[in-house]
Amino acid sequence: MSRPSVPIMTVLAVTATLGAAACAPTTGPVGLPVVEDSSFDATDFAWSTRSGSGSIDGRVDFRPGGVAYRCAGSVGLVPDTPYTRARFRQLYGSTDRAAVPEEVVRARNVPDPNADYRAFTRSDACSENRFDFSGLPDGGWYLIAPVTGADGGRFVLMRRVTTRGGPVSVSLN
Repeated sequence: MSRPSVPIMTVLAVTATLGAAACAPTTGPVGLPVVEDSSFDATDFAWSTRSGSGSIDGRVDFRPGGVAYRCAGSVGLVPDTPYTRARFRQLYGSTDRAAVPEEVVRARNVPDPNADYRAFTRSDACSENRFDFSGLPDGGWYLIAPVTGADGGRFVLMRRVTTRGGPVSVSLN
């Protein structure tokens, strides 16, 4: 077997260095890692209590393996805060979107499990796999929808959305 040429070795070394740098923590002004505080703080949620002209028109269209899933109750809307980001990263393995079996979500532990942020959440009864939220201020939100399949399977769908003074259409799939 022949040795790779120097240019290939250089490309591999640069790629490895860049990959490691991408995983490194960001640093603050004095070179120390920046750690986002994920403890519950009600003031982080204050923006979400204002009214606004944003709205979310959504539907559930989740069909893994061809099995149709339907809403199983209400769809929740949770403000994006450092606390909810850390919580959803732990529960769903993502802060963008996920479809996780309900029993997996229930079995996971979250930071500060006794924090009560219910006063800042909104809910809409899901009817015919459709839901909507209106009067929302601009900002990031998490949609949480429990769904049940024709085969009896249960999942929780999560999706982050952003409102900016107008309607947003979302399909949870």
